[in-house]
Amino acid sequence: MVSPGHLDLHEALERGEVVPYFQPIVELRTGKLSGFEVLSRWKHPVLGMIPPDRFIPLAESTGLIGQLTDSILRQAFAAVATLPSPLSLSVNISPIQFRDDELPRYIEQAISSGGFDCERLILEVTESALLDNMLQARKISMGLKELGIRLALDDFGTGYSSLRHLQALPFDELKVDGSFVRSMDHTRESRKIAAAVVGLGHSLGLTTVAEGIETRAQAEMLLWLGCDLGQGWLYSRAVPAEELDAMVSQERLLPVEDAPSGSVLGLMLGPESPESPRLEALPAQRLAQLQAIYDGAPVGLCFIDTNMRYMSINKLLAEMNGASITEHIGQRVGDLFPELFKTIGPYIRIALQGQPVTGLEVRYPKSAPDGGLRTLLLSYEPALDEADEVVGVSVSVVDITERKQAEEALRASEDHYRRMVELNPHIPWTASADFTEIEVSPKWEKLTGMTQAEMSDHGWLSVVHPDDVQRAQEVVGESIRTGQPLDVELRVRRADGAWIWMRSRGTPLRDEAGTVLRWYGSMEDVEDREDHALIDRILLLEQRIAELESTQDGVSRFQT
Repeated sequence: MVSPGHLDLHEALERGEVVPYFQPIVELRTGKLSGFEVLSRWKHPVLGMIPPDRFIPLAESTGLIGQLTDSILRQAFAAVATLPSPLSLSVNISPIQFRDDELPRYIEQAISSGGFDCERLILEVTESALLDNMLQARKISMGLKELGIRLALDDFGTGYSSLRHLQALPFDELKVDGSFVRSMDHTRESRKIAAAVVGLGHSLGLTTVAEGIETRAQAEMLLWLGCDLGQGWLYSRAVPAEELDAMVSQERLLPVEDAPSGSVLGLMLGPESPESPRLEALPAQRLAQLQAIYDGAPVGLCFIDTNMRYMSINKLLAEMNGASITEHIGQRVGDLFPELFKTIGPYIRIALQGQPVTGLEVRYPKSAPDGGLRTLLLSYEPALDEADEVVGVSVSVVDITERKQAEEALRASEDHYRRMVELNPHIPWTASADFTEIEVSPKWEKLTGMTQAEMSDHGWLSVVHPDDVQRAQEVVGESIRTGQPLDVELRVRRADGAWIWMRSRGTPLRDEAGTVLRWYGSMEDVEDREDHALIDRILLLEQRIAELESTQDGVSRFQT
């Protein structure tokens, strides 16, 4: 392969063959365009498009790096002059340039020449640029910051990775190296390093940017970790200046490969709105928020790791268990509560296999001096990391002892009431305000053979003696009209066909305005009362006389 030489590069810069390309940087949460990273490309007339990893070292070794950077900056500023002002430009600065005290002045001249806003420029610096002279690096950094330029630490974690750099220099952004991002969906170590970098950036108040995002899975993992911005082929390769307008015109960048319409990550959280969750909260703030929720929850909560050890527990659950929070942390559930573990252990194992367990009722002795049994309602929810691997179990515990006692007391009360009703000679009933709907005790069906359904819509009159129907209708009608209590005696046909005297009494239930809402009453058997026995004998005698009068022979016998 033919390599370009010093003379070639110098002439290329003179002829404008080295040009800026722009790779979009997006907000992971919304998919919206945030800015561009400016990358250099050499359009060689013979060798074709030459990537920067082949000519940047040449520029550094031949002293052309300053001229190259100045040319790229001026071209980039001109290309984005008409683009919306919120969009930023990120430009890599060579370690050699970052050792030049005049760097802030060179950058300021390029910005002034291009009419660009300093606050929209982000200079990316690798850690190797900081190793030789930290005092000089700080002086140059402060000079750039005075201009309003932001600084990003690039490739963090791939080299020296001294936390001293982040503490000593005024960085605004921390970039997650693409080597970790590209392997994080299949390498656990890469995921953990990416998570550590994002967490560190947030703890220091830095914006986190992930490079090299190529798949939907990587983007979703980074969002899950709380990373702010991302760039990579998933959204777009670097494009020349003439394609910028088309890219900026898109409301959200679409994934390039195998992704549905809309932002990959917009699918998860939807469009940005004032109500959208803010993922950029610092870890300390998140911890404080979660701790407040944890401690204030009206249920017992804890987290158990894959070894079934308590990693965290709230005060309420610790009190339920009769031990302090300190006594729980780091201890295995089975060691602290061996008897209880015999019951709950299998369910914890199920959750550790990725299957939730909810609504599990467990009874075990109270830890309080009064003893007795405590009833708990437990739920075990698998906790998954960014790759959906189970890392533990989230446990919620509700003490339902009082509720269970109340349920048992209510059940006993209902049984007691049911026995009382069964022994009570009265038959309770309720009716709608117009008596079209009636509900009656099952004893009524046993007595008359009439079902509940047959009672409604005045069906109850079918078991009333024909001679008593009119009177029953008049009494009921008068009570409906006046709202006065109901009291009527009538004969009812039993299931065996015999007629018995019954008394039905009812009282209305009214609302605040006095309107009758419903009737409540009962029926009782009054067949054995002396007056009804006398009435029955008279009625029987009248029936016999009527039969005799129906024939002449009967009249003669009657007269005799």
